[in-house]
Amino acid sequence: MKKIKLAAIFLAFLVVWACAVKQSDKANRPDVVIYGGTSAAITAAVQLAQMDKNVFIVCPEKHIGGLSASGLGFTDVGDKSVIGGLSREFYHRVYLHYQNDEAWNWQPRSEYGNEGQGTTAINDSMQTMWTFEPHVAENIFEEFVAENNITILRDEWLDRENGVEVIDGKIKSITVLSGKKFEAEIFMDATYEGDLMAAAGINYHVGREANSVYNETWNGVQCGQFHHSHNFHHMNLKISPYVIPGDPTSGVLPRISTEPPGENGSGDKRIQAYNYRLCTTNAEGNYVPFEKPENYDPAQYELLRRIFRAGRHSMFGGGKIPNGKRDVNNVGPFSSDNIGMNYDYPEASYEERKVILQEHIDYHKGLLYFWCYDESVPENLRLKMRKWGLAKDEFVDNNHWPYQIYVREARRMLGEFVMTDNEILGKKPVDKSIGMGSYAMDSHNTQRYITEEGYVQNEGDLGVEPPAPYQIHLGTIVPKREECKNLLVLTAVSSSHIAFGSIRMEPVFMVLGQSAGVLAGMAVEKGVDLHDVAYTELADELHALGQILDVSDK
Repeated sequence: MKKIKLAAIFLAFLVVWACAVKQSDKANRPDVVIYGGTSAAITAAVQLAQMDKNVFIVCPEKHIGGLSASGLGFTDVGDKSVIGGLSREFYHRVYLHYQNDEAWNWQPRSEYGNEGQGTTAINDSMQTMWTFEPHVAENIFEEFVAENNITILRDEWLDRENGVEVIDGKIKSITVLSGKKFEAEIFMDATYEGDLMAAAGINYHVGREANSVYNETWNGVQCGQFHHSHNFHHMNLKISPYVIPGDPTSGVLPRISTEPPGENGSGDKRIQAYNYRLCTTNAEGNYVPFEKPENYDPAQYELLRRIFRAGRHSMFGGGKIPNGKRDVNNVGPFSSDNIGMNYDYPEASYEERKVILQEHIDYHKGLLYFWCYDESVPENLRLKMRKWGLAKDEFVDNNHWPYQIYVREARRMLGEFVMTDNEILGKKPVDKSIGMGSYAMDSHNTQRYITEEGYVQNEGDLGVEPPAPYQIHLGTIVPKREECKNLLVLTAVSSSHIAFGSIRMEPVFMVLGQSAGVLAGMAVEKGVDLHDVAYTELADELHALGQILDVSDK
């Protein structure tokens, strides 16, 4: 009898111990794993945490926030009234930061002005601010993470060859190069490149589709379309692309393609140019002068010399952000956009990407030095440039250079719904909205070529304004059911090249991140696949959280 009691007690102990282990495993095992540290990753994680879901962010970045925290502080916003939820909360926190006089240590607040990207920088009625310094954005993202006790594993790189285990149409686990393995109910790809999506075997597209694919107007090759001044048509610049002007036998100058541009409306593998969004300043005591790079080659900028000699002098611009700083972007036909040098980036290995990134850095630093010291640059502009430099109090552990390149476009998923210029322009309705966009369909140049007349020209730079804010379909973040049932794609979303040119704005990525978080959280709670969450229930929850799904919600 005594032995039976002891056996029963021991059995009960084993049951309690097993339950405790199971509960411990459940507590340590995330419901959702997000790969990537972009702004969309943070809003998705915050939403999941606020739904009491266990979420891990696993990211190659050491610094979170994506481009919002890596130089893009002059926000591409469009109609700010359609930005809701956590995205608006981010810009509200920016507003609160700059309400404090102590935040203005390099410039009096009264001297800042109120100019944003096509809108005001500061909106007192909404209590939002749409321009900011990079370190301020990063601090806000870190506050989001800390407040919600979100686990982040940084500097962890997905094993893109063998690190994604898919069983019966679901991702079971992902493994990073350090050997760590993560299992979860649901996974999210929040990278600009779409690396997890691609490694999971999801279909995607790179490059420009032909207009005929989705019955579009503004996709594919667009020779002769000059929507901005980033081309040689502006001021009617007729510049020879040849080493000896007018002599094709002398060879072609650097950074000019000898390939034909292609027929208008046709598709190709070209993607819009990348650059770094520098944070610069001329505030005494807070700038680091632009220096001559070790491998500086002035021959790389011969085309720019000819542009200056032809009388085109715009070169160094950017949106004003607080404390006497500027978010510097591409200006003119030859500037920081490294046209044509990024085609291989989306599919490249990590090592190959490092080479491409270094080429962009060398080009950009050389360009800055050229502007400061090359004799082809008018003296007054050279002297002006030398008074500017990289902001000393930004990117302090990266020699004041932005942490990330501006990946304006890479892979784009072919999901349950593909957004095209038809939806952006209001020609076709969207019936399952998870957020709204409003910015122009903005594509930077994709190629620099030689015209039939023998001159150099840029192609691909477009800015097509939608007539009104537009809805973004749920299917843009959801793969086709037959491809994967437990993955959401937050940034490399399902859209055509030209439609992505509008959707890709950081405020919208944050909106999509939060909506993805709600969808994932509901799927976990209900124990169903992502595709089986009723849209009406999802929409109700999004409305309750302040997401703007229709203009009537504003």
